[in-house]
Amino acid sequence: MFEKLGPDVGFDSIDDHEIAQPLSRFLDALCREGELPKTILFNLNDKDNVVLATMLGNFQSAEAESKIQFGPAWWFLDTMDGMTAQLKTLGNLGVLGKFVGMETDSRSFTSYGRHDYFRRILCRLIGRWVEDGWYANDEEVLKEIICGISYDNAIKYFGF
Repeated sequence: MFEKLGPDVGFDSIDDHEIAQPLSRFLDALCREGELPKTILFNLNDKDNVVLATMLGNFQSAEAESKIQFGPAWWFLDTMDGMTAQLKTLGNLGVLGKFVGMETDSRSFTSYGRHDYFRRILCRLIGRWVEDGWYANDEEVLKEIICGISYDNAIKYFGF
């Protein structure tokens, strides 16, 4: 977008030199070659939440809604606080309503509980935002957001 629109037009992201610069250069190289696929970026350290959440916007395209995704809290962050922080960061800096939600690399029966845990945390957070007046208390809109993050967005994104 820098080459198309120039500096200071809103395609900024947070820099930390450790992951932001190498990751941004890698994604940019793929994008310039027309080879950047749908991508989900995960982190294992919550200090990187804002770096990834702001970087998402630099590489979106019309190919897919929210083509570059901020993956759900994972590994060390797969906790109530970790999931809440990830969701809040994406809600503040990205497009939470297009988030593909909780994925897993497991076909294990025990991973189902993790998805339920995620959905409860998501609903609790959005419910608090509604109570605090940050989200509209509109059942139709809330259903679309929750169902999207819990199921529909992943089906659309992955083409199932």
